[in-house]
Amino acid sequence: MFVDEAKIWVKAGDGGNGCLSFRREKYIPKGGPDGGDGGKGGDVYFLADENLDTLLDFTGKHHWQADNGQPGQGSDMHGADGKDLVIRVPPGTLIFDTDLELMLKDLNKPGLKVRVCKCGKGGRGNRAFANSTNQTPRYAEQGTLGQERNLRLQLKLIADVGLVGMPNAGKSTLISRCSCARPKIADYPFTTLNPVLGIVELSDERRFVMADIPGLIEGAHNGTGLGFDFLKHIERTRIIVHILDVMPTDGSDPVENYRTIRSELEQYSKALGQKTEFIVANKIDLDPEGKVIKKLRKKLDRIVYPISAVTGAGVKELSELLWEKVREIKTIAESETA
Repeated sequence: MFVDEAKIWVKAGDGGNGCLSFRREKYIPKGGPDGGDGGKGGDVYFLADENLDTLLDFTGKHHWQADNGQPGQGSDMHGADGKDLVIRVPPGTLIFDTDLELMLKDLNKPGLKVRVCKCGKGGRGNRAFANSTNQTPRYAEQGTLGQERNLRLQLKLIADVGLVGMPNAGKSTLISRCSCARPKIADYPFTTLNPVLGIVELSDERRFVMADIPGLIEGAHNGTGLGFDFLKHIERTRIIVHILDVMPTDGSDPVENYRTIRSELEQYSKALGQKTEFIVANKIDLDPEGKVIKKLRKKLDRIVYPISAVTGAGVKELSELLWEKVREIKTIAESETA
């Protein structure tokens, strides 16, 4: 089950109390103070784990708390520190403090780790307060409380290539042809209701991540047809592959379908509208004479790549082109950050 939104409460551990104690042993009736310090609580961290791709773990658990520090004891024994809580989330998770209306961190790379709640400090035992003027302090510190927050988690998938297009254009068939991903496929619109990630593997250990984004419709930028839920996942992709059905079952015009989706992308985000785009005409097995392909190229005045996701025609060649473009974009990005 794919989940890309969650609201949770998190709390760091409280510090343990310091101990009020005096040494009492045989033949030493009035020993000095020996109260130990309390241990500090555990911090709360979030870690981007590349093995995760959903926020499903948070649907049944809304409260997350690190361990408290243990109290100090007599004989100058300090309390143990509380264990840190590390919450693992998929790369691409944004963490928001709902009370402050503030984004705390964008975990956009695997391995990124951020502390969101600081632990409480352990209180000092009475031995810590002994000095030359007060050799028998009769007080100890309380541990401080750990920080707590109300958080909202939002997942925006990270993929090299994002497949977009009208419902039933063949996106799911293409990703199942290119990778080991097996989304639900059927001859009716909106078969795919959640984004699906697949790893496209080529020769010589070359690979890239492809995302099948559920079909978009007119008005998606305003939320129509779960538009907001779908469009946000395209924001992270390096390349957009626009899949056009050359023979739509509803009799619509592929050119107008393309323009509708382009309009939705541009209205949702200017940056989204400027992403590198490949236009792919799918189901060419239904257009053996290539009449629709010629029409698309003429009216759009763009390069159109013909494929058949069902038969596999043109899919390997398209995958190679996408790999080259992904590598080029990654190289440019790395040089700019160096």
